[in-house]
Amino acid sequence: MIIKSAEYLISSPEWEKCPTPNLPEYAFIGRSNVGKSSLINMLANNEKLAKTSGTPGKTQLINHFLVNKDWYLVDLPGYGFAKVSQSQRRSWEKMIENYLRKRPNLVNVFVLIDSRHEPQKLDIDFVNQLGEWQIPFNLVFTKADKSTQAETSKNVKAFLNKLRENWEFLPANFVTSTVKKMGRDKILAFIDEMNMQFRAIA
Repeated sequence: MIIKSAEYLISSPEWEKCPTPNLPEYAFIGRSNVGKSSLINMLANNEKLAKTSGTPGKTQLINHFLVNKDWYLVDLPGYGFAKVSQSQRRSWEKMIENYLRKRPNLVNVFVLIDSRHEPQKLDIDFVNQLGEWQIPFNLVFTKADKSTQAETSKNVKAFLNKLRENWEFLPANFVTSTVKKMGRDKILAFIDEMNMQFRAIA
């Protein structure tokens, strides 16, 4: 897939205020500071598209980007350690759950996992929750350039093995580095394929 255009469209405080659900949509989510904005910018080939920040919890709304005037890329708030009040966190969680479970044109959720770490309970719990909600998802292991290839492979394998405790079939996974543009073509090829399936059904 060649990215010809990618533009910020709207930030919505709840799923009902999102754009008309007439195009295939792909959501990106992960724990705070996992490198979500950087990954989105790499995929869109536009370093200024999603605002990157060293501060966890910067994304607080459902952010829609229109790519190639053909599909939506959605940046969701991170889960985990953002320094916000319990009530704020609960309202984010409800907003995310409603969006994930009720958005009719959501094709796939990309769950971002920091490849530098061993499996984290927070990530495993979130993935298992998606499974319970029957929401299609894939795993994107980020920051592969920050460790050796062996270390990255070890952590990816450990995460997948942890999932095998509850899952009969594992989702597809992508190993990425925004510095090296690693994984970009594979993710875009996957989205391209899903877009064709979406249109065949629609």
